Amino acid sequence: MQEKHLFEYAVLRVMPRVEREEFLNVGVILYCASQGFLQTVFHLDEPRLRAFSAELDLEEIKERLQAFERICQGGKAGGTIGELPLASRFRWLTATRSTVVQTSKVHPGLCNDPAGKLERLLAEQVL
Repeated sequence: MQEKHLFEYAVLRVMPRVEREEFLNVGVILYCASQGFLQTVFHLDEPRLRAFSAELDLEEIKERLQAFERICQGGKAGGTIGELPLASRFRWLTATRSTVVQTSKVHPGLCNDPAGKLERLLAEQVL
């Protein structure tokens, strides 16, 4: 039997009008310390996002989500935050913020395969 690993995840949300607190789930970020795993995946449903706000700048949203990817990957491409240890990067990415791209609260779980769990969470929470 494979060993189960503790993981934490948060759902990435686009909140076009922060003051209304309406959002659309667009991705998931997953951190598993024991496996040295930090990754995010996202899927933008452009027609659904346009239903929230016709003025929404989808290119800006994509850039912000790609910044999450770069920070998860680490290194210089992730900027100053990308140079931090995995746990610190995850905590920074999931910190409460008042911007168009936000995360849910962090949720824990157990899994055998963090990458597979990330894909399943994307399917359950976003697609």
